[in-house]
Amino acid sequence: MREVFIDRQKSILRIAIKDNNKLKQCLIQEKVKKPLPGEIYKGIVKNIIPAIKCAFIDIGYNKNCYMYLDNKFKNTNIKKGEEVLVQVLKEGFGKKGAKVTNAISIPGRYAVLTFLDRRLSFSKKLQDKDFKRYAAKNIKKPNDVGVIIRTNAVIAGIDNINNEIENIYKVYKEIFKNFKYSLKPKLLFDNGGILGKALRDILNEETYIVHTNNIDDAEYIKKFISDKEEIGLDIDVHTDNRDLFECYGIEKEIVALRNNKVPLKCGGYIVIDKTEAMYTIDVNSGKNVKNNSIKKTVFITNMQAAEEIVKQIKLRNLGGIIVIDFIDMKDEEEKKDVLSKLEQGFIDDKNKTVIYPFTELNLVQIARKNLGKSIDDYIEEKCICCKGRGKLLRLDYIEFLIKNDIFKIKDNAKDIYIILDDYYKIPIQKNIDSFIENINALDKNVYLNFEKLDEVFKVEPLIFKNQIKKLEKYKVYPNI
Repeated sequence: MREVFIDRQKSILRIAIKDNNKLKQCLIQEKVKKPLPGEIYKGIVKNIIPAIKCAFIDIGYNKNCYMYLDNKFKNTNIKKGEEVLVQVLKEGFGKKGAKVTNAISIPGRYAVLTFLDRRLSFSKKLQDKDFKRYAAKNIKKPNDVGVIIRTNAVIAGIDNINNEIENIYKVYKEIFKNFKYSLKPKLLFDNGGILGKALRDILNEETYIVHTNNIDDAEYIKKFISDKEEIGLDIDVHTDNRDLFECYGIEKEIVALRNNKVPLKCGGYIVIDKTEAMYTIDVNSGKNVKNNSIKKTVFITNMQAAEEIVKQIKLRNLGGIIVIDFIDMKDEEEKKDVLSKLEQGFIDDKNKTVIYPFTELNLVQIARKNLGKSIDDYIEEKCICCKGRGKLLRLDYIEFLIKNDIFKIKDNAKDIYIILDDYYKIPIQKNIDSFIENINALDKNVYLNFEKLDEVFKVEPLIFKNQIKKLEKYKVYPNI
């Protein structure tokens, strides 16, 4: 049984998926003024650099995005100053702009419309030959676009598939109309962001309830499922004053993901680290010493690691390049089994994921499409004290957690004592009023102290007068 939790805050949207009450995935999208994957823009070519086969395109932001030029994309003849229709593949990072393509596609739940390839084709994961033959004869494909039939189509019925194709085609025509008549670079289509993608990819016949804290999102979901006969679910609008994720224990599970060491049932463990260019995952046998055979110990550890790695990649929403350092194995059949375990784990993954064979150094490389922020990027930031070598919780996330703790205090105490790690002293003191507002404590007396802490922060109510008097020097709000 599947539950979906959609938590919309002022500046961020979070979507959590639980299967049989276990957290399986968490998608995060911040409200930022920059191009996001899946969005379609009208752009103008600003520069072309033949040496790297790349065009730089203005789509209305400070940074130009970039597009690789390749014959297979039929874009090698574009000229400087030309207007182009592009879709964002990857967010910008640092000084680098977003990566875009002219191979535009618009996804639905049952089908994807493509602009360059005008064929009717099927998802590689769709294996039902009878359905494919039937669909090939009965799908109504417009002549000027391509259509890819998705795996969800098998249980949808041909009429539902054709209706969706017709609706997406109308969107396609509207995009091109706006492209033609717009004078400047601009956003033409966003397809609902991660909420739209989650509804298309995550909802299934096993989903029995969607919880959301936003009325508009509830209406959006109702409209989305109105013509999806295979989806029957309840929509719960969360009205409790407690945050949705806090109420269902999801916030604790997210914070626990800061731990980069994950234990395995056999006694081994995996270590997940992020570098500038990729994620690395190291597999260790640890306390797995039950077997007399080293070969068997290694194989069991690697198999359990493969299963856990799939779970962690989905749960932490890791994307880009992921390199796994398995314990050395010589047996080729055992290597095939480990790869098969990884492949089986991603078989239902809607993010495009490619798994490459073992290298000579026993490394496995995975390329996975980015979708929104990873859990690490959402809750952590680089430590300026050690020049980015360490990680700390982001201040805005700490404020969010403190707000939850204040709400949970019994009897709604008016005097609150907060201890924070010294690291956050300067940024908080620079704008103390903003801090108080962000923790939802404008109606409180706030006492704030900074110390070296292992747990980052503490929140406690001040009940007795002698407590308040003793801590009077730490009072920061209201500032009288």
